[in-house]
Amino acid sequence: MSDTYRAAICTALTGPASLHVEEMVAKPLQAGEVRIDVKAAGLNFPDLLMTYGKYQFRPEPPFTPGLEIAGIVSEISPDVTAYSIGDRVMGGSKGNGFAEQAVLPETAIRPLPAALSFAEGACWHGAAITAWHALNDKAMLQQGESILILGASGGVGMAAVKLAKHKGATVIATGSNDQKRNSIKQAGADHSLDPADPELAAKVKVLTDGNGVDVVFDPVGGDLAMKATRSISWGGRYLIVGFASGDIPSFPANHALIKGYSLIGLRAGESARRDPELARNSEVALRKLAEQGVMRPHISHRFSLEDAADALRILEDRKVIGRVVIDMTL
Repeated sequence: MSDTYRAAICTALTGPASLHVEEMVAKPLQAGEVRIDVKAAGLNFPDLLMTYGKYQFRPEPPFTPGLEIAGIVSEISPDVTAYSIGDRVMGGSKGNGFAEQAVLPETAIRPLPAALSFAEGACWHGAAITAWHALNDKAMLQQGESILILGASGGVGMAAVKLAKHKGATVIATGSNDQKRNSIKQAGADHSLDPADPELAAKVKVLTDGNGVDVVFDPVGGDLAMKATRSISWGGRYLIVGFASGDIPSFPANHALIKGYSLIGLRAGESARRDPELARNSEVALRKLAEQGVMRPHISHRFSLEDAADALRILEDRKVIGRVVIDMTL
């Protein structure tokens, strides 16, 4: 291991422009910790929000963003038994991923499946566990059912498209331009629609023989949520995944009553913390899916560590299709 490494440091809560690459001194490992030579870091919307101080976890500057990484184990503390130096791993924490080195608890990493590259591994788990928890644990999506996936060109949305197809559902998904809609179709969606179309709900009804979809997967929120409720079937399930639009919708309770649908909120990470058995079962299932290459991330942009600020700007400008990665080899 090297005694020093480079990291992208957020120096003020003013957004991506506050990121600067600095030389850092490696700290000794504590009990249960693993040092990783980071090969790739996946960007997530919370990384961007943290540089503005707008995320629920609000570190004070200076700090290093980066929730997901993949790389090679370079050092382990004496009490670590599950990993060895040279192991390919992926992992995550509340930050510190935009760096050439990362130190994580043994419990926060997992083996990187052979089916995934370092870049894919740095993007895989967060989106995959959200999609899995939503479609499997919460909606219990069945083969032959239909699903409307909003924001499907995003990392979580695209993971949901791929998992829904793997589970045998008919997938209707939304993307805001032709390029995004084409990518969604390539990811496996049966139909891709424009979320701005005022006839969105009517078109979904046509595609489902007038019934509406059994499940709505919504990481977007805002006005689009109201359109989506009009496309849901009797007794359907509406998954509240997030609010990427920045606006939290107010759902009409009378509409849910009349159509008999359920509004289901989900937080994959919190559910795992509160239910260890669920977490163990999910990890087993996800391991199998990863080994099969299911939900393999679509990476539209790759940046060097020096260009981490530009990577966040691309995310902020909503130009990403699937995921954006900081590649330490560039």
